[in-house]
Amino acid sequence: MKKITIAIDGFSSTGKSTVAKQLAKHLGYIYVDTGAMYRAVTWFAMQHGFIDAHHFEASKLVAALNTITISFKFNDIVGFAEVYLNGVKIEKEIRTLEVSRYVSQVAAVSEVRSQLVQQQQQMGKDKGVVMDGRDIGTVVFPDAELKLFMIASAEKRARRRFDELIERGDEVTYADVLKNVEDRDYIDSHREDSPLRKAEDAIELDNSNLDLITQFERVLLLVNQRFA
Repeated sequence: MKKITIAIDGFSSTGKSTVAKQLAKHLGYIYVDTGAMYRAVTWFAMQHGFIDAHHFEASKLVAALNTITISFKFNDIVGFAEVYLNGVKIEKEIRTLEVSRYVSQVAAVSEVRSQLVQQQQQMGKDKGVVMDGRDIGTVVFPDAELKLFMIASAEKRARRRFDELIERGDEVTYADVLKNVEDRDYIDSHREDSPLRKAEDAIELDNSNLDLITQFERVLLLVNQRFA
């Protein structure tokens, strides 16, 4: 069976990574979480004092980009590939609300996007890949055979994210999570370099009221149509 490229874009906390992982496992494809790559760079910037609530020294981050190596290693126990920064697993560290507060600012830096897009294109050069993010169908793989654009209300997305963080043991409030979702939506949609937008040939999926099983069945049907 021929291999295709599946690009899944959408706003934060729309469940892109969840359905992408399901598809990759079902199809035996490589899964690449590009959001995790931007989170890794953000966490690096935070650890080095380049960004916090009061300032962002983008020039220092850009100067340090050549010292950053991001990789993914499949974890049989959890069933998906986890992200590593310079050989150190940081999967848990990058999923905090604090990282979420700054990741859209880091992702708006053209030099950061350029470097990560090159890596992403290399990862998917042989097809057989499911990649999710903000600009996969528009910039990284504009010729992808299947493009999905996932949406949901900000309130629904914030509730999902809030529940995830609480389950992990993080101390957060729903109001803070909702504000983060809305702030990221604005920054992602208004940045000059590769703003979040739906590709002309992408299929929109509103999963505000879909459970995970129904969502996966609908997406898998779209995938199978590409193989018909």
